Amino acid sequence: MEFDDQMQRFFGTDDLGAVSPAALAGGIERMQVEIGLETDMGRRFAMWSLLYMLGAAPDLDVAFKDERDREAPRTFVELLDRANRTDAD
Repeated sequence: MEFDDQMQRFFGTDDLGAVSPAALAGGIERMQVEIGLETDMGRRFAMWSLLYMLGAAPDLDVAFKDERDREAPRTFVELLDRANRTDAD
């Protein structure tokens, strides 16, 4: 699932700045429901990643029942944290 596809599907645009607060909340809610139904781990990871960046991701153990499936999200979080520390320096 491409990032632009997710943005279009859940928010109707690829520009989050153009999304009203109500539409943002609605898109996040739809993603939170859909991630619970998604069986493809790649698609689940893509949705979780966007939810994480929006501050609305479920905990890893909730979103990824299998410990092995939590490795990619953990790496993603570590990379974002590292990038944010580098930007702050």
